[in-house]
Order: sequence, then structure tokens, then C-alpha cells
Amino acid sequence: MGRFRDNSSEDSSEGQIDMSPMIDCVFILLIFFIVTTTFVEETGVEVDKPQAASASQLEKTSILIALTANGEVMFDNTNIGIGAVQPLIKQKLQKEKLPVIIQADSAAQSGLLVRLIDEAKLGGAEKVSLATAIKRG
Repeated sequence: MGRFRDNSSEDSSEGQIDMSPMIDCVFILLIFFIVTTTFVEETGVEVDKPQAASASQLEKTSILIALTANGEVMFDNTNIGIGAVQPLIKQKLQKEKLPVIIQADSAAQSGLLVRLIDEAKLGGAEKVSLATAIKRG
């Protein structure tokens, strides 16, 4: 009729805590933070930016293009040249509208800088900004 329990074998499992729901929650949080993190793509070169009194911080989600003192146009640590700027901007702006930030060296030619801004605008960029160093004092 009834089944009797042997208390000696049941005592060992009563005091344990099931850890699987907590591990599931930790993995879900980890996946959430990985997916929502935004990654900033650096240009890969160090430029000596001109100083400006009205400078502000860079936006986190933006397209960064560097113009070096000797006229190289850099994106993602590679020299892409001025001719590849327009197709690059078109490709990057297909997913979402991002601002374009040009990090020009203070010794770069102004004519090349103007051409770079034009190429970015022809590629569909609505907002093109120049990165400057924040003037202290």
C-alpha cells in the first residue's frame, strides 16, 4: 500500500541549494552586456590635433577617419586613400546614420582636408566634424 522512505539516504540531498537558476541568470546577463556594448573603432594612427577652445568630447558611435601630416587617409589602422572614403562612408551609413569625425593632423594640408570633408559628404554623411585637442587654461 504505502511506501516507506529510508531517511538515511534522503538526509544528504535536503540541505543542498540548486545552483542552476543562478548560473542561468549570470549567463543571460553576460550575453546582454556583450550584445549591448558599443565598440569604438580607432583610426590606428596618432595625429597631432589642433587645439580649439570650443572642443567637446567625441561621440561614441561614429566613423573615425584620420588625416596624417604626410597626406595619408587612415581608417581602422589601414591607409585607404582619399578615393576610398566615399564608398566607405556609403557602406557604413547603410545600417544607421552615424556622424563622421575627421582626426586631422595640424600639419596636414588644408586642401586635402577640404577634399576629405567633401568626399565624406558625397558619401552621404549628414554630420562631419573635426576632432581637436581640448585647450586647457
